[in-house]
Amino acid sequence: MTKKQLINENKLKQALNILKSVADSNSVPRNIRKIVKESIIMLNDTETSISIRAANVIAFLEDISQDPNMPSYSRVTIWSAVSNLESIRE
Repeated sequence: MTKKQLINENKLKQALNILKSVADSNSVPRNIRKIVKESIIMLNDTETSISIRAANVIAFLEDISQDPNMPSYSRVTIWSAVSNLESIRE
């Protein structure tokens, strides 16, 4: 693995950890947790390149971050995951 790939993998792991904390939180509405869990599955799909996985999940997360039912602290947490995913480049 190159240095760039290692950096991307670390950013992906950080985003996954953040998303797992949202998915495991009972204070987050069920529909949002479902989308976050689907996003985690997409990020773990190694058959797709890491940058495409990140881009697809960013689109999902940006959509749910606009949900008015989402608690504000969860929104900030999701934005943190999006920030990590946006910095992934191939």
